[in-house]
Amino acid sequence: MLTIDKLTKTFGRNTAVDQASVAVDRSMMIGVIGRSGAGKSTLLRMLNRLEDCSSGSIRFEGREVSGLTGGDKRAWQADCAMIFQQFNLVPRMDVVSNVLHGTLNRRSTLATMFNLYPEADIHRAIDILERLGIAEHAPKRAEALSGGQQQRVAIARALMQDPKIILADEPIASLDPMNAQVVMEALRRIHEEDGRMVIANLHTLDTARRYCDRVIGMRDGRIVFDGTPDQLTTGVARDIYGADARFSEAATSTEIGSLDRAALTPATA
Repeated sequence: MLTIDKLTKTFGRNTAVDQASVAVDRSMMIGVIGRSGAGKSTLLRMLNRLEDCSSGSIRFEGREVSGLTGGDKRAWQADCAMIFQQFNLVPRMDVVSNVLHGTLNRRSTLATMFNLYPEADIHRAIDILERLGIAEHAPKRAEALSGGQQQRVAIARALMQDPKIILADEPIASLDPMNAQVVMEALRRIHEEDGRMVIANLHTLDTARRYCDRVIGMRDGRIVFDGTPDQLTTGVARDIYGADARFSEAATSTEIGSLDRAALTPATA
């Protein structure tokens, strides 16, 4: 289904992602974890083709996507929707119009310039907002919503693309715990109900364990762990976050999910 083969991205002398290889044979929810600078965001940006890879390949359903250009590249980006940490909404625009921006890849330039949308698309946008529990905010400006609500608008915009894959780059990093839970539960429901693949960059092990079917751990641009949440032992966590990470010596694989963020994300230089 999705095959990443020896994917590498260099910036000058720095290697952000180093020979990353992953094979996914069915739709699942995947968490990518690791400390800041591990290469998680660069990996997702290459999958979406916001960044070109330096070497290696990406294939989806047998099709090579890492070399696509022009209209084919834009079509792939519609199939592979991206959700960002900072939402990337138009703050002064109403919520439903922000959601309708998910259709831009398939609309004409003239329709885009005059902000013209088919009635069916407007109804679909409102239906998606209803699904995410924020339909009552459809006429409000995006900037009037809380962070958690804005992230759900961003998820709704991604769903308007009707993508095969949703990539979420630190979707809850700027949210309080309650809103983070709402957002992660929404992504999990989308995976389960729609059968869409979801790949999310996450900071904490407890979030990955709770919501993901599979976890990929990155360190210094390399994939150092690829397995199930239950396989995230203390030793594995040290491999991912470094020997200086503060873990309890008595922690078991079950307890590791409840360790707080400070214990799992040591300070980086």
